[in-house]
Amino acid sequence: MSIEIKVPVLPESVADATIATWHVQPGEQVTRDQNLVDIETDKVVLEVVAPEDGSISEFLFQEGDTVLGEQVIAKFVAGAVAGQEVTKAEAEDAPVAQESSDESNDALSPSVRRLIAEHNLDASKIKGTGVGGRITKEDVEAFAKSASAAKPAAAAAPIAPLEGRSQKRVPMTRLRKTIANRLLEAKNSTAMLTTFNEVNMKPIMNIRKQYQEIFEKKHGIRLGFMSFYVKAVTEALKRFPEVNASIDGDDIVYHNYFDVSIAVSTPRGLVTPVLRDTDTMSLAEIEKAVRELAIKGRDGKLTVDDMTGGNFTVTNGGVFGSLMSTPILNLPQSAILGMHAIKDRPMAVNGQVEILPMMYLALSYDHRIVDGRESVGFLVAIKDFLEDPTRLLLDL
Repeated sequence: MSIEIKVPVLPESVADATIATWHVQPGEQVTRDQNLVDIETDKVVLEVVAPEDGSISEFLFQEGDTVLGEQVIAKFVAGAVAGQEVTKAEAEDAPVAQESSDESNDALSPSVRRLIAEHNLDASKIKGTGVGGRITKEDVEAFAKSASAAKPAAAAAPIAPLEGRSQKRVPMTRLRKTIANRLLEAKNSTAMLTTFNEVNMKPIMNIRKQYQEIFEKKHGIRLGFMSFYVKAVTEALKRFPEVNASIDGDDIVYHNYFDVSIAVSTPRGLVTPVLRDTDTMSLAEIEKAVRELAIKGRDGKLTVDDMTGGNFTVTNGGVFGSLMSTPILNLPQSAILGMHAIKDRPMAVNGQVEILPMMYLALSYDHRIVDGRESVGFLVAIKDFLEDPTRLLLDL
């Protein structure tokens, strides 16, 4: 029975998509719900799985091709693949046939083709050990290792200026292009300004040290810094509604709810999934939601709903060691808060020098809607909440 493999229904905000990676080859046996292909949109990566046990009989679109929602991209045949079993004699003869076949390159999987291109190898010289003599990633790596080991044995010869040097050209993914365009648009279309402050993290670190075990035992998750950041941002947004607003044409839209975007680094690029109604969330609920979004981002499982909305963004470059930065706005939002690495520094406290764990805060904002008084007041409010977390509990 022949089945059409189609692109999933795309959200209204997504016009088209790109075939990112085919995970199977025509004729390769797959099982029900096995991932066949990754389809990349401007926001998320969609997976298309096998509807039944069977195999793909034909690709209608290749990697890198642009497709539309519900467009047929492949033909699928349900049931076992004819001739899937390979006899021992055939398996022994297959590598020879593989080497002599002019069409051997067509049988290579995308990952094997990429690996061969990276090492600048000749596929016809690689002996395949896979089913039917197909070349596997292990075959390519072994061949590349043996080839590199043989190079020093060759007679030394004058080295040409470019000999032994290579470069790789890889097309930008749709997500990376979208990120680039949005960042450039934010820089060119807003009056962006950044203000800085610093915060003493010792009070929060003391709370974490005192209650970490109890918190983890009750809620099943560790108490991190992000929940305090989000809670402090939410309370500050309540006091400075201009920061929780956005510009729409000639209007200023004030949001009476609190959705905070969290910058998450993924293998495909930086994304900003949204925590919704953070004013109603406890510290434990925030920690669980942030962890869930981070795992989904790492595994490429974020949905369009996860990415849609958000009135303010928090980005924590400190996890990578950043000491100070000027974050770029996440349009159409009017502000973004950058957190950084916590470092011990000598500070003057009541006329005495103390070593304290200090962190720089950076607030980038759109000066068209947020004035200096509001931006500095907003940042100072966050500083006060973090330096005296009791204020968050007492609503002071």
